[in-house]
Amino acid sequence: MKPVIFGLSGPVITPAERAFFAECEPAGYILFKRNIVDRAQVRALTDSLRALAGRQDLAILIDQEGGRVARMGPPEWPEFPAGPVFDAAYERAPMTAIHAARANAQALGVMLSEVGITVDCLPLLDVSQSDTTEAVASRTFGSDPMRVAALGRATLEGLAEGGVVGVVKHMPGHGRAKVDTHHHLPTVTATDADLEIDLEPFRTLNQAPMGMTSHIVFDAWDADRPATLSPIVIDEIIRRRIGFDGLLMTDDIDMKALSGTAGDKAAGAIAAGCDLVLDCWARMDEMVEIAGRLGEISEASRARLDRAMKSVGAAKGDFAELTATRDALLARA
Repeated sequence: MKPVIFGLSGPVITPAERAFFAECEPAGYILFKRNIVDRAQVRALTDSLRALAGRQDLAILIDQEGGRVARMGPPEWPEFPAGPVFDAAYERAPMTAIHAARANAQALGVMLSEVGITVDCLPLLDVSQSDTTEAVASRTFGSDPMRVAALGRATLEGLAEGGVVGVVKHMPGHGRAKVDTHHHLPTVTATDADLEIDLEPFRTLNQAPMGMTSHIVFDAWDADRPATLSPIVIDEIIRRRIGFDGLLMTDDIDMKALSGTAGDKAAGAIAAGCDLVLDCWARMDEMVEIAGRLGEISEASRARLDRAMKSVGAAKGDFAELTATRDALLARA
């Protein structure tokens, strides 16, 4: 098994992808809007990926946050609220907001489980600042670390009850980035003491099964390399100070925050200490390059992957009841 999660080019596995995936055996896959048509099609696609891998516990990921980041949407699936909705509700009624976040996440999990998706890249544990890039600020649980952790915990619990694995992101924090990592490499100049605020939600939820790195340079820790490619940040900050021993994947290595070839970035992330590389765009030449640069997944990383995929069971709860409960709680907050 290669320590990489690959994207797919369309709503079915192409013959070229099937042959390549069978040979290199990626650790998992991630779906985007280009892969989504309707319930029957997505279920057929995920079933075919499991059959190809020969693993029922295959990691099949999606970014289904709600708000601006939703790969599955109307008319086939309803819209979901994003993090700021729960942040605002928490301001008015903290416990009601927490229950609403849990019901919302459980509904998401039930919806994803129905079509065979096993991992949702949620929750964001990034602590917003006044100048956080809109690409992140529009998705977070706010600027108070305790609130972010409380809503993040409820989200992780709800996803697990819904039958999917959650992913805490973007470690060790994306809230101080003033530019979007899809297009630029941010540099954070905050002091080590100030960055304790950013670490707090991740430390509180350090038992999460999966986590995702950020493509951000933190001058206080490693002024030369973004977190994804920094053994200092991954070992000393994420693994030791945060205390996270779950599966650590990169954010999408195709983002313009990282430089170099796809193979360079993938090999660099694994060398820095990431367990898995996330490569989203299904470009066959780049996937072949990545597979050629990566060895087999390490025993420690495979153990973390297996542990994460065993962390949840069957989906529980009725989707309509859960969304109705969420809406009622938000209206009451």
